[in-house]
Parts: sequence; C-alpha cells; structure tokens
Amino acid sequence: MNLDALRYPIGKDQLPQQIDSTHHSDWAETIRDFPARVNELVKDLSPAELAYIYRPEGWSIKQVVHHCADSHMNALTRFKLALTEEKPVIKPYKEALWAEFDDATNDDLSASIKMLEGIHSRWSNCVSQMNSQDFERPYYHPDQEALVPLGEALGHYDWHCRHHLAHIQQAIKFKNDFTNL
Repeated sequence: MNLDALRYPIGKDQLPQQIDSTHHSDWAETIRDFPARVNELVKDLSPAELAYIYRPEGWSIKQVVHHCADSHMNALTRFKLALTEEKPVIKPYKEALWAEFDDATNDDLSASIKMLEGIHSRWSNCVSQMNSQDFERPYYHPDQEALVPLGEALGHYDWHCRHHLAHIQQAIKFKNDFTNL
C-alpha cells in the first residue's frame, strides 16, 4: 500500500458529472449521521489509541475529530452565507495550522463531539429546507478561484465526512504500525 492509498482511503474527492436530488438526499444523510458515526468509533478509545495516526506523518485520531469540528463549523457558515448573500467570498483557513493548536491535540474529544452534534443537526436542518434553486446558489472560494454551488459543496462535504471516518478506522486498524506495508 502506498502513501496516497493511506492518505485517500476512499479515493480522492470526485463529484459525479450530473448532480441530482438523489445525490443531495444521499449526501444530506451523510451529514446527518456523521456525528453519531464518529462518536461510535471513538467513544471507547484510550488516550494512547486517540494518538494513533492514520498514515506516517498524518494526523492522529484526536486531530481528525477536532479538525472535523473546525471544518464543519466553517461549512455551515459557508452554506448560510451562500443562502443569504449573492456569491459571498468565503474565508479559507489554514487547517494544518489549526490542527496544531492545543485544542486540536487534546485527548478530551467531548467539546468537538458536541460541536459536531450541534453543527450537523443545524446543517442537516438547513439542507433539508433547501430547494433546487438553493442548491445552485454559490459561494466564491478564493483559494480555488471558483464559484462553488451549494449542491457541489454538499458533495464535497459528504466526501469529507466519509474520508475522515475512513481515516479513523484506518488508524484503529494499523495501531501506528505501518511496517508491513
């Protein structure tokens, strides 16, 4: 197994050519269920297990969980901006640097789990109220130099959820032992 396979255990983020309401519905389900799925994976892990990394030089399980809280907090804000403003410019952030803060390396995941539960509940409610025109409303991502319609953003965050769930599962599986790859 190579480093790219460990970095992208479910493959790289790739949207279908045509996005329809079935995709939106499936992706909304991922958003709704994500906090419970994360909690199920991490609730019984010891501090030593929370320190497992998903690949050499990768983040630990605890960093992944804290990162998801940070990322999805920004995601909900991006959705609300796009739903209330015309082509708002979103604020990118340096996620790798955020992952080094003390709050992102803490063994106590309870605040981030609570954040995920609250954010995802509100985000899921927001998405469930969106109509087909709402999914076409974009925000502008300055790092990508592109308008991102909310229907596409939802697909990217579906992938993001599944991607990081796979990272947690992978870290638990390898237990920091990547010698037999």
